[in-house]
Amino acid sequence: MSSATTSTSLTARRAALTDPGYQAFLILRIGFTVAPVLFGLDKFTNLLVDWPSYLAPWINGLVPGSAQAAMYAVGVIEIVAGVAVALAPRFGGWLVAGWLAGIIVNLLTIPGHYDIALRDFGLLLGAVALARLAERYHSKQ
Repeated sequence: MSSATTSTSLTARRAALTDPGYQAFLILRIGFTVAPVLFGLDKFTNLLVDWPSYLAPWINGLVPGSAQAAMYAVGVIEIVAGVAVALAPRFGGWLVAGWLAGIIVNLLTIPGHYDIALRDFGLLLGAVALARLAERYHSKQ
């Protein structure tokens, strides 16, 4: 009986992996897990970019401490968002989309960062697509 169950679940898993919708779900889930975690970790090292320069002055005036200290908090939030996508993509996708909306508002208030805001809007759409796909494919994991 156990081998029949294993065979059935293996067949179901293979069938799911051939579904283009499920493939899209997995691609987005992996991407929106890895990217926020890596970018979150980079907020502590600034290896990729000088992250504090992307913080709008009006936001820097609202948060206590330095812009770099704010980036540390941002890094933690991004890491948590990536882990949320990994563990609960139906929730994590919306969390990442909301976070990206906040980043877009921040970037639109800094002259010269509109191109990055547009790119982040595309990422926001991907995060929404992940959340919607997770509604369908959540149980096929």
